[in-house]
Amino acid sequence: MWSMGAGFIPVPIADVFAVSAIQLDMIRQMCNLYEVNYKQTEGKAVISSLTGSVIARVGARAVKFIPGVGSVIGGVTLAVLSGASTYALGEVFKKHFETGGTFLDFDPARLKKMYDEMFEKGKTYAKKIKNEQAKTEVEAMQDPETASVNPGDIVKRLRDLANMQKEGLLSAEEFELLKKRIVEN
Repeated sequence: MWSMGAGFIPVPIADVFAVSAIQLDMIRQMCNLYEVNYKQTEGKAVISSLTGSVIARVGARAVKFIPGVGSVIGGVTLAVLSGASTYALGEVFKKHFETGGTFLDFDPARLKKMYDEMFEKGKTYAKKIKNEQAKTEVEAMQDPETASVNPGDIVKRLRDLANMQKEGLLSAEEFELLKKRIVEN
């Protein structure tokens, strides 16, 4: 879900850094869960060898440079691709770690087919989530008085934005813009 949200970051390069940070954190947490030694440099290498993230997302990112509508279209496309990629990475690492694998014996070439299959499944899942979210937003616009906003969600989203800024993934201006959007919605 967080990687899908990061796909909507309006700044074309910041979105990649945010999604990559989310994916690295997911892998780090999975390493802790499966008691596998985690090294960030190995995590980055494995992610880029499996996802080809820069090449695969260039088209969606390029669309974001179109003023106005490009940011929305690129954001929706990149959100789905980011969500699918993160889902696929999680499934691949889960399978690898459950069978006793580590970073030392991780073979991206061998696991690429599984990643591709899980990516397709992840796209379907991400589109379903986006559709459900869009439906909820339409219902909220039609009857704003019955729309419920969980204050805890807003606080969590703001905290995550602050962490992204602290990690250097967002500039002060980007942080303020995104914070304003969260608070206004």
